Amino acid sequence: MKKVLIANRGEIAVRVVRACSDAGLCSVAVYSEPDADAMHVHMADEAYALPGTASADTYLSIPAVLAVAERCGADAVHPGYGFLSENADFARAVVAAGLTWIGPTADVIEALGNKVTAREIAVRAGAPLVPGTDGPVADAAEARAFAEEHGLPIAIKAAFGGGGRGMRIARELADVESAFDAAVREATTAFGRGECFVERFLDRPRHVEAQVVADTHGNVVVMGTRDCSLQRRHQKLVEEAPAPFLTDEQRTTLHESARAICREAGYTGAGTVEYLVAPDGLISFLEVNTRLQVEHPVTEATAGVDLVREQFRVAEGLPLSTTEDPAPHGHAIEFRLNAEDPALGFLPTPGTVEAFEAPTGAGVRVDTGVRSGSVVPAEYDSLLAKLIVWGEDRAQAVVRSRAALRELSIRGLPTVVPFHRAVLDEPAFTSPDQLGVYTTWIEDEFTQDLETSPHLDPEAAQRTTFTLEVDGRAVRVGLPARLAQALVRGAAGVQGEPGQDGAAPASDAQNETAVTAPMNGTVVTWLAQDGEEVTEGQPVLVVEAMKMETPVKAHRAGTLRRGDVSEGDAVCTGQKIAEIA
Repeated sequence: MKKVLIANRGEIAVRVVRACSDAGLCSVAVYSEPDADAMHVHMADEAYALPGTASADTYLSIPAVLAVAERCGADAVHPGYGFLSENADFARAVVAAGLTWIGPTADVIEALGNKVTAREIAVRAGAPLVPGTDGPVADAAEARAFAEEHGLPIAIKAAFGGGGRGMRIARELADVESAFDAAVREATTAFGRGECFVERFLDRPRHVEAQVVADTHGNVVVMGTRDCSLQRRHQKLVEEAPAPFLTDEQRTTLHESARAICREAGYTGAGTVEYLVAPDGLISFLEVNTRLQVEHPVTEATAGVDLVREQFRVAEGLPLSTTEDPAPHGHAIEFRLNAEDPALGFLPTPGTVEAFEAPTGAGVRVDTGVRSGSVVPAEYDSLLAKLIVWGEDRAQAVVRSRAALRELSIRGLPTVVPFHRAVLDEPAFTSPDQLGVYTTWIEDEFTQDLETSPHLDPEAAQRTTFTLEVDGRAVRVGLPARLAQALVRGAAGVQGEPGQDGAAPASDAQNETAVTAPMNGTVVTWLAQDGEEVTEGQPVLVVEAMKMETPVKAHRAGTLRRGDVSEGDAVCTGQKIAEIA
């Protein structure tokens, strides 16, 4: 391999560019129109345009990506994660074009990417499992029949998906039909296929996974475990390695079953075997991700290995740099820095990053796809960067994480940083004796605490800090942004007229009846009919942005009058999309 085309964008593209540089390989970036000035474009040795805006026309277009590979003379393709990284057709097309595919074979991707066949492989490997259907269910009635036989709650999951997309939980029989329809719809949108299977859902489980790397010489190494239980909408927010508070028996089960699954599947390259761990200690196989994970840096920090470089070695037919499972050194925690507003239910918030100031210090690593001035487009996912903090043990990693998050500054758009700061105040996460968080802990227990957290105080979040000198000592004073602006401009700015900066706009009857878009996005589906009587809090439509579906709820009871907005239409934040009279 000499020249690697990176079929991705954002921070993972930057990560692979850096690994190429370390390995003495030429890196080639691709970019869509919204990403023309993105960081990965500037960092790569070469960059080529994928004309268009939508993912389907750019990063998900196999012909477009391969055309660039031919044009630039690349001899290998690294898919990163997301987009085409788990697409068997893409892997086959890369190999058919005479290029090296940096990942497992297409047949393995196909077998493990289908959750039904992956489950069959896990059964043959002797992995621990909860009850589930033998294949995709035909309809909601079949899903209901499974629930009646095996009990509730059940998980309806996309057979060809991952990352929580195309997954819905039904806790009541009456919810099965709507959950099935939503899972199929989201799976079709995200993965192009809507088949779903059903399995028993474990309540309050931890999400624990094993990082595996296998070569073509028969070596299958488990580089370590990770805990990824802090999630919202089944999307991870905080990950750590090694997974804490596991017994030796549990850790052995994870390592050996993950190794057995990969051997059974004929796996090569880097991959992750995911499990759920119930409060009573029961372990159940979840799925295999046939690619590099977002959270791979915490394993790199504790195992002392560069996982992307290991992917390069495997692709070139070389043995792994180690053939034994490494013992973890220290502890690492990763915080995903997403463009989402935790104060508004983690709504995606595309926009411009006015300033990005990364923390420094011992054990601190920042993997980023943005810098000051970067534009975060609405067309793609919300991940901006990742903060990885290492310590000699978990307690030190937590202390260093607090310091790093205090130092980190991202201005210009809301991010989840206030959430991360609030989590590090929670004994459920920081306890030295046990991990009290689980996969739905944010929604079940933390949302109300988050709403009242001082970390999410809008005034505190929009403060301007001055350094004053008092008796020769520097004192930092923070003031609410509007008050600070008034002081700078003069006292006349404190009390503005309606419509001026700092003054609230007048409310009128139309504002009281209007249903407005909570973010820039696309209308996926209407859930209520024109003229329907709706209740306060009832979901009336679904808007998708940055690969996330968000229900828009009625803010009052009354009669819904839908506007001119149809399914598939783009909407802007604050745009009126309906009325409730």
